[in-house]
Amino acid sequence: MADNSLRDSRNRRSSYSIIADVLEVAKKGALKTQIMYRTNLSFSQLNKYLSLLLDRNLLEAAETSEKTTYKTTDKGLLYLRRYRRIRELLKKGKGNNPREVNLLHLVECGSRVIIAG
Repeated sequence: MADNSLRDSRNRRSSYSIIADVLEVAKKGALKTQIMYRTNLSFSQLNKYLSLLLDRNLLEAAETSEKTTYKTTDKGLLYLRRYRRIRELLKKGKGNNPREVNLLHLVECGSRVIIAG
């Protein structure tokens, strides 16, 4: 699930990439351990991201008898679509020549990324 297109200088995943990974795994519902292993996060890292995503309504938690299932919300699916669009726009190669593509502005507004161009 690791995303190589948005890495920092130390070759680590960006927080936006990790968020996308968690949301992708939880699209159809997933347990905490499933998300942890499929996103390659430690338990403490996962708890931090789950808390953030639940707080921002990108993820919802459904508790059954003994287990909690996490599922991506409609808002989370919108994040995933926009995240993929940003990745496509930033890819090098055919069709991404600055003369061929509208100017892309990424503006960080709190916990949101806005695409304008």
